[in-house]
Amino acid sequence: MSDHKASRPMPEQITYANILFLGAWTGIALLVVTYFIYLTGILEPHSTIRAVIDSWTHGVHHYQQATDAPSGWGWAALLNTGDYLNFIGLALMALLTIVCYLVLLPGFIRQRDWTYTIICVLEVLVLCLAASGLLGSGGH
Repeated sequence: MSDHKASRPMPEQITYANILFLGAWTGIALLVVTYFIYLTGILEPHSTIRAVIDSWTHGVHHYQQATDAPSGWGWAALLNTGDYLNFIGLALMALLTIVCYLVLLPGFIRQRDWTYTIICVLEVLVLCLAASGLLGSGGH
């Protein structure tokens, strides 16, 4: 009996799976819609295709200077442009992992599973730190 109970997922794990499933498909749908908006030119792009092609063989710093592209979270201010609008879907999918770990946390704490609790907390902290851009390499 206890083996059967131990093999069943926690309710938080089911919620985790549902959030991940819906979030991933929502993110994919957003990518398709925003890419369509970009391709059709409904919204003007921040960077022209010509500027992207001209920067193709150069480093990212050249690209940023040539196109006035932002770094870190600066892309959020450009969501009204066709080429940055698709970041919404990407950001949603990146955020999903953090949300899903936060959903699991109460179940692990309730079960006093301190190993997985610590792993969840550390994962959330590392992902938030990486996304913050405080280390100079993330934020997008």
